[in-house]
Amino acid sequence: AEAQQTLVLNGLRDRIKLQTDGQIKTGRDVAIACLLGAEEFGFATAPLIAMGCIMMRKCHLNTCPVGIATQDEDLRKKFSGQPEHVMNYFFLLAEEVREIMAKLGYSTMEEMIGQTQHLEVNKRGLNYKSRGLDL
Repeated sequence: AEAQQTLVLNGLRDRIKLQTDGQIKTGRDVAIACLLGAEEFGFATAPLIAMGCIMMRKCHLNTCPVGIATQDEDLRKKFSGQPEHVMNYFFLLAEEVREIMAKLGYSTMEEMIGQTQHLEVNKRGLNYKSRGLDL
């Protein structure tokens, strides 16, 4: 929200694309990021899970036990993921975003960007970092 506000105040919003990623897994996460000003969204963990990743954190070692992140032929044979699994994940994610957009009265993502009036800060559990947020 602060990046969005700063860009708007300086007349630069139409020249910059805001991208977000990190723990974006659901349509709700995408909608919140959009309302905060994001126009592009990065996904990593959720599509990996859809492919069958079991989060062993061995991607960099070439020893992925399910065959996703490896060049080892024996391990690659264990890969059972299908493109349709990732396609289904993104289809359902988009469907959830569309439902949220409809509830908020928007028909396009562009209309929704930066509309923080729909967000409410959950005051319970605020820590020293989140107390200073200005939506």
